[in-house]
Amino acid sequence: MSDDTPRNRDGWDPFPSSRSDRQEAARKSGGTPQTRSPTYRLAFDDPDFLTREETRGVRLQLELMKPELAFLDAGILSTVVLFGGARIPPPGVAAWAARNETQKKNLEANSKFYEEARRFARLASQHSADSHGGKEFVIVTGGGPGVMEAGNRGAADVGAPSIALNITVPHEQEPNRFATPELCFNFHYFAIRKMHFLVRAKAMAIFPGGFGTMDELFEALALIQTRRMQKIPVVLFGEGFWRRVLNFEVLAEEGTIAPGDLDLITFAETAEEGWQAIRTFYGF
Repeated sequence: MSDDTPRNRDGWDPFPSSRSDRQEAARKSGGTPQTRSPTYRLAFDDPDFLTREETRGVRLQLELMKPELAFLDAGILSTVVLFGGARIPPPGVAAWAARNETQKKNLEANSKFYEEARRFARLASQHSADSHGGKEFVIVTGGGPGVMEAGNRGAADVGAPSIALNITVPHEQEPNRFATPELCFNFHYFAIRKMHFLVRAKAMAIFPGGFGTMDELFEALALIQTRRMQKIPVVLFGEGFWRRVLNFEVLAEEGTIAPGDLDLITFAETAEEGWQAIRTFYGF
C-alpha cells in the first residue's frame, strides 16, 4: 500500500482524500474559463467562500475542531491555565508598554510576577512530566509576551510542552518563542479561544493583568458559580493587587453573589504557595 493511499483515522478509507482532490483541482485550474471561475473551486479550498459572512458558523466549527484534533493527537488530557498581563516585563527589562512614569514604575515593580509565573509553570510542568508523562497539568497561556511568556518559558525550562492560544488583535499578540510550536494556535473568535482555555482546565493561575485577564477570570468564575463547569482551583497571585482592583467582599455584602462564592478564589504570593493550593485541592 503506497504512502498516498487514502486512510481514515482507523486505517482504510475507500474514498479519495480531500488532499488529492485539492491537488487535482489545482492542476486543472486555469485551463478554461470554466475552471478559472471562482465557482469551480472546491468549497473547502475557496478562501473567498469560507470568509463570507454567511459561513461564520462553519468557521466557528473549524476553530473549535482544529486545536481539538491537535490536542488529541498530542495526547493532552488536562491543562493549567496561566493568565496575566502582557505588558509586565521580565525582571531587569524596561517596561516597553509604559505610557508615563507612573506606569513605568509600577510595571517594572510588577516584574516580580513574571518570575513567579515562570517558577509556577516550572513546578506544574515538572509534576506533569514526572507523574503523567507530560499529558496532564500542561501549561496553557494566551501565547503573548509578559506573564504569558513567563508561563511558556517556565515549561520550556524543564523541557516540557506548553500550549499557546493566540488571538488576532492589534497589539502585543505575537507568539512568544517559548511555546511548543506544534501546540501554538491562532484564533479569530474570542468565544472559541475561551472554550479551549477551559475545556481541559484543572486549575487556573491568574497573575495581575488588564481587561483580558479579568475577562477570563470572571468567565471562569461565572461558569463555576453556575455549575456549568466543575469546580477547579482559581489562584490569584498578588493579593494586594487584586484587593486594590476588585473588592469581592462588596459583591457578597451587596448580595449580588453568595457569601460562599468567595471560597471559589484562593490568594497566593509565591509560585510554591500557588502550586500547593492546587496540590491540596487534588490531594497529591
